[in-house]
Amino acid sequence: MTIWVDADAAPRPCKAILFKAAAKRSVDVILVANGWQTVPGGRVSFVQVPGGPDVADDYIAERCAKGDLVITADIPLAARAVEKGAEVLTPHGRELDADSVGEALSVRDFNQELRDLGVMTGGPRPYDGKAKQRFANALDRWIARR
Repeated sequence: MTIWVDADAAPRPCKAILFKAAAKRSVDVILVANGWQTVPGGRVSFVQVPGGPDVADDYIAERCAKGDLVITADIPLAARAVEKGAEVLTPHGRELDADSVGEALSVRDFNQELRDLGVMTGGPRPYDGKAKQRFANALDRWIARR
């Protein structure tokens, strides 16, 4: 069981929670990013991929497997991971599975179409204490199921 992290966009508090979980719960965590990431070592490792669109996403999607967890806010990556049998958790604590990722992808595509037409759709929600707690709780539930 491995936790794959789309690390370029993952908030620092989210990574800190993952680092603690790796140490306390003996879970392997692999951060994948274009830019350098500092990791504590132990069961946490880092893979730096070349720059470019979706390079980190491709790396994760090619290597994740059934029983793994992928941490990402990128809905197309989430869909690819779910297709491979992995589970997905967003940094805001939303669990995406075969039943919900299709809807999330449709909403994402619809919002992209609106942005392409010049409609202001707003940005992502702020990563506040509630989001951090939702993420920690969802991660704990996933680890407990293992």
